[in-house]
Amino acid sequence: MSTLEEHIDVSVPLDTAWDCLHRPETYPQFLDGVREARPEGEHRTHLDIDAGGRPQECVVEITDRTPENVMSWQTTSGPDLAGTFSLLPLDEQHTRVQARFEYDPGTIKETFGGPQGFAQASAIERGLRSDLAQLKQWVEGER
Repeated sequence: MSTLEEHIDVSVPLDTAWDCLHRPETYPQFLDGVREARPEGEHRTHLDIDAGGRPQECVVEITDRTPENVMSWQTTSGPDLAGTFSLLPLDEQHTRVQARFEYDPGTIKETFGGPQGFAQASAIERGLRSDLAQLKQWVEGER
């Protein structure tokens, strides 16, 4: 497994950012490639994604560690992916969102297509940064 970690500071209270991450129907607003997201029970989310120009579905299991403000996720169908969002209060009106994305490069290439090796890792890193920037823009606009 490979791991990418990125963070971004958002100008909203921690509770606002936490609420945003727990509303699956908003995921298409800030996650590239997610066409539709809908909750399936309390801890599962069904995602319709665009995987390299091909529609694909997956189910994500979400677990919380609320006292630490950590939301972890793992696919239970579709490509084998996992990740974590950790929220850290900077002050009353600012929050750091840390994202950790775990993936198998072979799974990414098989599922989403694209180049191999370093170029692929760079593309995934750019995608994660882009998603965080879109999250920032979206969550700050929601207030």
